[in-house]
Amino acid sequence: MGNQTGWTNEVVQSIVFLRHLAGVSCLHVNMENRTSVTEFILLGFPLLRQLWLLSFAIFLAIYLVTLLGNAVIITLSQLEAGLRTPMYFFLKNFSLLEMCYTSVTVPRLLGDLQHGHRAISFRACIAQMYFFFFFGSTEFFLLATMAYDRYLAICHPLRYPVLMNGRACARLALASWVSGFLTPFLPTAFISQLPFCGTNRINHFFCDTGPLLRLSTGDTHVADILVFLVSVVVVLSSFLLTLTSYTLIVSAICRIPSATGRHKAFATCASHLTVVIIFYGTVIFMYIRPGSGRASNMDKVVSVFYAIIIPLLNPVIYTLRNREFKRAVPNCSPLH
Repeated sequence: MGNQTGWTNEVVQSIVFLRHLAGVSCLHVNMENRTSVTEFILLGFPLLRQLWLLSFAIFLAIYLVTLLGNAVIITLSQLEAGLRTPMYFFLKNFSLLEMCYTSVTVPRLLGDLQHGHRAISFRACIAQMYFFFFFGSTEFFLLATMAYDRYLAICHPLRYPVLMNGRACARLALASWVSGFLTPFLPTAFISQLPFCGTNRINHFFCDTGPLLRLSTGDTHVADILVFLVSVVVVLSSFLLTLTSYTLIVSAICRIPSATGRHKAFATCASHLTVVIIFYGTVIFMYIRPGSGRASNMDKVVSVFYAIIIPLLNPVIYTLRNREFKRAVPNCSPLH
């Protein structure tokens, strides 16, 4: 009798343990009627569905202009001999990065607007989240690298050709891409292992970390801390490098005796500084501010700005404010 009672207790404990596993890992088992989420629904912007054709046309136009503008920068920098400098080498990388960055979210958004099919598989959602932060992190590292390039050009003009030679440029650009590639690995792997057993509706137009974490039925405390820490390390480390470079640049510019010389020196980094202020401002608001990572309609609007609008503004900022590009356009025209 005692053996039977002990065996029964072991069975009950085993069942409780299995039920606990089912509740945590959400295995496809008919237990408590809970199954794992295999796809998510991107809610996007409900108000735009009534004007889907106009919204589709606007986002498509923005996307095409973004691709065309950055492609023009890459092409001119490659063809025009006067633009084959370290600054434009990094700008080519930055333009390619912007094309990849906006392509992670916009084509999916266009498809959702056109077909109304807003479902995305779990794997596709995780992949979109990874690549979005891969290209985003790379952008921070590349902006810091470009700031360092401007520092060497202005503060060490005589040694600049030696310090920033072709090999150094290639290594710095490669380091930015590799660092951005590795940065999202740990947060993405951790989030992909979380249980998702409840609602599958993401209050966003793409798979962002905050809205995705809100859907998890498990303990997301560690994941929230991990995402926050990685964001802080990437954003603040690159920001401090950029800030240090520009502090030294401003100090050097202020020591230039002539107003013309000061204006010329500042003009070489004005475009990059404009992009830095816009990009860092919006991303810090989204991921570093208190209470960040929690989806809201305002966050979605800000996400549109840094994920779609800023890649459109970058070619405009770099070309309209750059004399070398203005001179290169007629030189590279077919009629020239």
